[in-house]
Amino acid sequence: MIKKLFLVLLLFNFSLTYAQTIKTDILVIGGGPSGTAAAIQGARSKLKTLLVEPGSQLCPGMTSQAMITVTPGKELSSGTWGEFRRRVREFYKSTADYDTTYNAPLKFEPYTGAAIIKKIADTVKNLTLKLNAPVSNIKKDDDGWTATITKDGKNQLVKAKVLIDATPNAVATEKFSKDFKPFNFLADNHQSEAYRTSIATGVGFQGQLSDTISPKNNYPQWPSYCIPLNAVVAKGTTNLLITAKLLPEDDIQYLANQLTLGQGVGATAAFVAFFKTNTTKLNVRLIQGELLDFKGYLMPFTDVKSNDRYFRAIQQVGATGLLKGVQDAASKQVFFMPDSTVNTAEIEPVLNDIYTRTFLWFNREKPAAKFTIGNTLSLISEITLAEPKSLQIDMAKAWKTQYKFTSDFDLKRAITRREFAILINKFLNPFSRTVDLGGRLIN
Repeated sequence: MIKKLFLVLLLFNFSLTYAQTIKTDILVIGGGPSGTAAAIQGARSKLKTLLVEPGSQLCPGMTSQAMITVTPGKELSSGTWGEFRRRVREFYKSTADYDTTYNAPLKFEPYTGAAIIKKIADTVKNLTLKLNAPVSNIKKDDDGWTATITKDGKNQLVKAKVLIDATPNAVATEKFSKDFKPFNFLADNHQSEAYRTSIATGVGFQGQLSDTISPKNNYPQWPSYCIPLNAVVAKGTTNLLITAKLLPEDDIQYLANQLTLGQGVGATAAFVAFFKTNTTKLNVRLIQGELLDFKGYLMPFTDVKSNDRYFRAIQQVGATGLLKGVQDAASKQVFFMPDSTVNTAEIEPVLNDIYTRTFLWFNREKPAAKFTIGNTLSLISEITLAEPKSLQIDMAKAWKTQYKFTSDFDLKRAITRREFAILINKFLNPFSRTVDLGGRLIN
């Protein structure tokens, strides 16, 4: 009898210990806007995600009930930020004189905004929220992370494959990341190609560095920016991602930037957990592809909206550097200018970097300053080995029916940037070329 009782107690204690251990793919510490957006994206990418916040509500800095106006972000309705904007406008649409036009600054009460973000999070499968749950004893394991959370006076052990530090003070990053320095939006990147690894983009911050000009080598030029993938990967450890300290969490004017950053980090964490890999083996294009699936912007092209039929094609070609945007001197916005024509001098060096056969083609064909539709189809034939005449015939038939181009099919006409991006993306897919975390092409 005593032995049986001892066995029952032993099994009970084992079950209790096991019940207090939570296993998850992604652990997000900090329930501010960036942390919440990261958790939402991680879960939407079908990875089990746990978000812990020591306070009593998500977005603890958003408590005011006075109506405010958020100006930054009105140009780019990217991903989670775009979803938040739509829900806010839906909530206030019956309010007298409320402006619901696309480019209007967003007006809302911060407390209501926090409730809307909470409502979004509550509807996401694979996402568990734990409020009033401070974190302690964060430790790095060989294959992931462990942390202790306190909920309702009881300790629970959490085991996760990936840790996202979204705390205002970067508690995990400061402890485990070697020589941690937040991303500098204005640093001289020496003609860096890191924009090719963008996981978040935007157009400036209200009242922040408004008179500062970034070094002329940078692309895009401040106040437009791209956050490269390596900016959110903690150095000196693995499977630790950062939203902390990249953007201020205490200024609601950064809300668009925080939500956009968080979504990019969430997609990165999902890649690591899904492929059972670590942050030294990130695939830039797969992560960016996941963001595009959820209508996230990689490039800050304000004149090509996320509901455009060919939004993805233009974003992908833009992320290769094949067609860069042009910054307006007055507004500082970056425009893709889809109806402008393609300059041969812009695309030739990038094409030669991506494809080995184009160098011979350019030497042979010697296209004029303005690239034509005929040049484009000839180039496609060269690289894909498609029969030139058949390609021309097929394209003439599909020009308006399949591709919905409004112009007439004319081989001698200069091709527009929109037409070029769509055709090159479909037939050559330069976005599929692998790049490293510096944005350099990998052969």
